[in-house]
Amino acid sequence: MRTTTARRLLLATTALLPVLALAACGSDPKAASPGAGQQAASAAAEDLVSGIKKSDTAAALLPADVRSAGTVKFGSSIGAPPTAFYVDQATKKAAGVDIDFTDAVAKVLGLTVQREEAAFETILPALGSGKYDVGTGNFGVTTTRLKTIDFVTYIDDGQGFAVKKDNNSIEPVTDLVQLCGRTIGTGAGTTFETTLNAKKSVCTDAGKPPFEVKAFSDTGAVLTSLQQGRVDLVMSTINGLRYQAAQEASGTRFLGEFHRLDVGFAFKKGSPLTPAFQAAVNQLIKDGSYERILKKWGVADSAIKESQISPPEHA
Repeated sequence: MRTTTARRLLLATTALLPVLALAACGSDPKAASPGAGQQAASAAAEDLVSGIKKSDTAAALLPADVRSAGTVKFGSSIGAPPTAFYVDQATKKAAGVDIDFTDAVAKVLGLTVQREEAAFETILPALGSGKYDVGTGNFGVTTTRLKTIDFVTYIDDGQGFAVKKDNNSIEPVTDLVQLCGRTIGTGAGTTFETTLNAKKSVCTDAGKPPFEVKAFSDTGAVLTSLQQGRVDLVMSTINGLRYQAAQEASGTRFLGEFHRLDVGFAFKKGSPLTPAFQAAVNQLIKDGSYERILKKWGVADSAIKESQISPPEHA
């Protein structure tokens, strides 16, 4: 994600051609075959947000200056379906789970979203500097992040693995010792990279060759590395890998869940915005909008019963 937007989108398109061509980079729809591209674009066209009503009770929890300004600055990572992607690169029309929940919460609070695309690994540090008020990027709640970041949870996702569809030699990963001697591709600056690097000693402790971690800054490059055989398997979000595996042209097989994580809107530690955002998410759960958004993107399994502010990491 350190490269330009154009390069990242080109890599993502290459990785998922032809099925994600339309969804990932807004290319000519005639160039996209049926599959994830049309599926994602079709979902994006379903408007579940514009009819959401403002909650005066939730809005009253906002700091007075924010209510007066009426805007909140979001730093958002835009990658691939179903989390966040561009339906149309030319107009920068974004869609996905993160986009819908951001816009829905803003409607409840009576705010206007000022969204700026940012590289995933730059968003959390930028919260502390005040560049953004809120960050979105399918950020998992971890013990390490909680030291400097507050979260308002809105879904439950987490870590999973995938392999090439024709690879039957790797079983569902329940212990990282199963990865010894293999090469794993993942995203730079993610919880996946942190988890893998922190646990490398499990192999040497077991008297086995270590696994190798290859971290990529470009979203599409992770899948490309798997398709080209440069890595044996990839570690990424449960929802993202499931969605990907459901698209025939991706050529991947979802191995299963490894570790669940709460996912939330990210704020600098001590942000006064968190109570209002929590109330807004809970209002969406109460009025049914929350469930409708999850079903729209095929991630109903990620539902939470109630939003929390900075809960401890899942055991």
